[in-house]
Amino acid sequence: MDNKIKIAIVGVGGISQMHLKGYTSNPDVEVYAFCDINPDRLRYMGEKYGITRLYTDEDKMLAELPEIDAVSVCTWNCAHAECTIKALNAGKDVLCEKPMSVSVEDAKRMKEAADRNGRLLMLGFVRRYGNDCLVMKDFADNDTFGDIYYSKAQYIRRNGNPGGWFSDKSRSGGGCLIDLGVHVIDYVRYIMGCPKPVSVYGATFQKLYNRSNIKTSYSYAPADGGSKRICDVEDLAVALVRFDNGAVLNIETSFSLNSKERNAIEIFGTKGGAKLVDKLELYTEMNGYMTNVDIVGDTSPDFDVMFDQEINHFVDCVKNKKPCISTAEDGVILMQILMGIYESSKTGHEVIIK
Repeated sequence: MDNKIKIAIVGVGGISQMHLKGYTSNPDVEVYAFCDINPDRLRYMGEKYGITRLYTDEDKMLAELPEIDAVSVCTWNCAHAECTIKALNAGKDVLCEKPMSVSVEDAKRMKEAADRNGRLLMLGFVRRYGNDCLVMKDFADNDTFGDIYYSKAQYIRRNGNPGGWFSDKSRSGGGCLIDLGVHVIDYVRYIMGCPKPVSVYGATFQKLYNRSNIKTSYSYAPADGGSKRICDVEDLAVALVRFDNGAVLNIETSFSLNSKERNAIEIFGTKGGAKLVDKLELYTEMNGYMTNVDIVGDTSPDFDVMFDQEINHFVDCVKNKKPCISTAEDGVILMQILMGIYESSKTGHEVIIK
């Protein structure tokens, strides 16, 4: 066990199970401790995974277990900053789930804590770790697409409001944009080489809310049971993001919308384009002819694969000091985009990002 890194999980709700799946299958990891404010869930998860070091207070856990090497923060969004900063100040490396926080100011405080303590703060931008993204990024880096100047990203659920804390703005920070939109915004920005956003124009809508009248069952629910009684978050968000290289991203995301469900990413460049739905397809020119190219191999966006590869990357960064590909700086920039869209929706005007 001495050569294994000791991992603590802060927040043992739904998303922690994806982290645990990756950690428990990694031979370089010992899952060492759990912390959660819900004692019943904490006890249940401890029994499920055979963890006996159980805490309802993160400060106490960090004080009593100095041997912890790294922490996964899987709490409500509103607690990301506090829990992350505590772990960083205790000298631990941290993998924080997306979104980084619920404000740009908190995101900056998190990055400052990582820099001040000389620790790794990796953000859970899990879409970067899928086979689809790895292949598309490889093509982009090798100039297959040329200058990428326009992109479209859709993450549309028809009846997909999870309820529970996801629909309570005081804990989530927002609805479909901060929960789903963050995935595809980061994906496109990463493929483009992480250009800096300079402005956003967006609109959010609260029209269908949690669709509590719908009799059809839904498959999205948090660990707290998915109560639909509270819902003060947006159910649709649309936006344009302009980057410093002149490129523009068009975003559509929803919890509830009278439409078919779809999850699609499209990019358009001077040499070629690509579309990702169930698999990756390329569109280009060869010998003066327009051509469509299918990729041989698995390019499906599989979340199980993504999380396993994300966790393996975090472990490699902690244990072997491998450079991290989803940094705190990326997290701050994504928060600037998200909060800019919310501000633009509120004011009805374009928001300049500085």
